[in-house]
Amino acid sequence: MKEPDVIVGIGGAAGDGVASAGNTLALSVARQGQAVYAYNSYQSVIRGGHSWLRMRISAKKPLNQGDQVDALIALNKDTLDRHLQELIVGGVALYNSAKLQPSYEPPQGVQLCPLPVPDLTPAYKELPVMQNTVAVGAVIFLMGLDFTGLESVLESTFAKKPGVVKVNMEAARAGYDYAAVHFKPLSRQLRQTSQHWAMVTGNELLAMGAAFAGCKFYCAYPMSPATHILEWFAAHGKELGVCVRQVEDEISVINMTIGASHMGARGMCATSGGGLALMTEAIGLSGMLETPV
Repeated sequence: MKEPDVIVGIGGAAGDGVASAGNTLALSVARQGQAVYAYNSYQSVIRGGHSWLRMRISAKKPLNQGDQVDALIALNKDTLDRHLQELIVGGVALYNSAKLQPSYEPPQGVQLCPLPVPDLTPAYKELPVMQNTVAVGAVIFLMGLDFTGLESVLESTFAKKPGVVKVNMEAARAGYDYAAVHFKPLSRQLRQTSQHWAMVTGNELLAMGAAFAGCKFYCAYPMSPATHILEWFAAHGKELGVCVRQVEDEISVINMTIGASHMGARGMCATSGGGLALMTEAIGLSGMLETPV
């Protein structure tokens, strides 16, 4: 039997909690037997800009993030205006109606799902990020899944803070119940299965692969999106016999890695665009020395 899939897009500015909302949603559906393929794109800024997370959800393992979007969670107006046009016929757009409205009419057959977040969770006044929890609760219902998966994720995520668990649980339940009364569910409904999936990121897999291949020295300076590789090695390096160093900048990173490799250790480093630009001179050195890095 062909398993249905749902493509969810979550967007907002850096600092709006796009990644945390996505992680919560991914874990929630995984605990109901769904596999997830997610792709996160964001600008190299601390706050502002545009971040966009697209995830494809299905009981059959997805192999890519899909094309057009079934459900959009817009955390700011820029996201709503950018991505509303990407929704398919029968798609839904969820947003905080107390904060924003679309600038144009949605495509034919697309359902606007305004969420009166301040009315659904009093905590929104002090914690604007609660709009994310409300929206995740609503989209869980619209996809046809049970609230229990989200409930267990919130309990485990904030296990040491019972008060935070309570506030998030109430917000998520309010979003779920509001969607049940006011919105039409997606035509492609997911169904709970007994499958068990391991949730892992590309960075974690890369780090695991490097360790398995014999990496004995890892050096880095934190810079998204490569920071999680450093975090994985920092958590597991001692157990695996890998020397892990966080140093002051990317120039030091590449030179220390070259030094380790030159002395016979299998060394590795990771960075992103801005960091790589600082490494170019030393990368030329590694070529002249014929030292792999």
